[in-house]
Amino acid sequence: MEFTIQRDQLTNAINTVSKAVSSRTTIPILTGIKIVAHEDGVTLTASDSDVSIEQYIPMESGDHQWIENITPGSIVLPSRFFGEIVRKLPGEQVTISVNDRFVTTISSGRSEFNLNGMNAEDYPRLPQIEEDKVLSLPADLLKTMIRQTVFAVATTETRPILTGVMWNLSEGILSFVATDSHRLTTRKATVESTSELSFDNIIIPGKSLIELSKILPDDDQLVDLVITDNQILVKVSHVLFYSRILDGTYPDTSRIIPQNMKTEIILSTKEFLGAIERASLLARDGKNNVVRLFTRPDGVVELSSNTPEVGKVTEEVVPSSVDGEDVKISFNAKYMIDALRAVDSSEIRVEFTGAMSPFIIRPTEHDWILHLILPVRTNQ
Repeated sequence: MEFTIQRDQLTNAINTVSKAVSSRTTIPILTGIKIVAHEDGVTLTASDSDVSIEQYIPMESGDHQWIENITPGSIVLPSRFFGEIVRKLPGEQVTISVNDRFVTTISSGRSEFNLNGMNAEDYPRLPQIEEDKVLSLPADLLKTMIRQTVFAVATTETRPILTGVMWNLSEGILSFVATDSHRLTTRKATVESTSELSFDNIIIPGKSLIELSKILPDDDQLVDLVITDNQILVKVSHVLFYSRILDGTYPDTSRIIPQNMKTEIILSTKEFLGAIERASLLARDGKNNVVRLFTRPDGVVELSSNTPEVGKVTEEVVPSSVDGEDVKISFNAKYMIDALRAVDSSEIRVEFTGAMSPFIIRPTEHDWILHLILPVRTNQ
């Protein structure tokens, strides 16, 4: 195998696929990046068994010639060294050649490295996915939906199913649901799809979605989603992103969303977020990061936090409106901060049903997002 490639193109491809390389794998070859040279371009692949990323670099694109002098072949090179070497090479072009013993020569300008590679035939094959069900949606929408939900997944493996985000598509409405059993977030969007295209209980690991969001562009170019029983494939221009789907049935979260509220408070998102961030400054060292909220007779919302060994803080927020019974409730400040940062609305509506019942946060400007937070029981 041999080819000469523009260094920037190779660096970008390495940066993209290396997000799937695991440093803790028990399979040595998965610490490497697989490189396959074809007659019309080069493909780089990396995988950690859960996530696989493949990027194709065409020989030419438009007026640009990215790759020259291709002799087809393949090799697996250790990711850590390969990436560092290419990034630090002096020239604009890199020549890579492999001999019969998998020794790879990487040269650019006056620099030359010899790197021991591995046989690409030993690299696990990527899943072959039948593309009969394809959903296309804008990249920036998918990226936003991930950002607005993935923070709420469970980070412990006590209930593995909760470490993923549940996807559902029905009648042109795509919905994401995430919960760690202390909080819940849902995000919906209208997408263009055929009436017969639908899926339910597709649970994608939160870690996979975080890596996917890093390679999604910020514009509205269309990406294709292909979903099977155990894999999802996302196609973004020349990049293929594969992730396994978690086994099991996601809990029915619709039953825990209160239907009857007793109090509704409308607040400025930015003002409320700032007040909670300040109120939680002293609580952060405490066990639960608890902030208390109560409504005063004068219509002001008061937030407070008391950590005996550190000190006490009190914040006042003037809401746009308060409707219903008085509220006195305690909650985990981090959960509230995460929800407010994801809400994308200048004002929010907070709905309460009691001191020990879950409360809901919704944007006032649209109805695509819902956050639910369980209160914290305190002695005060």
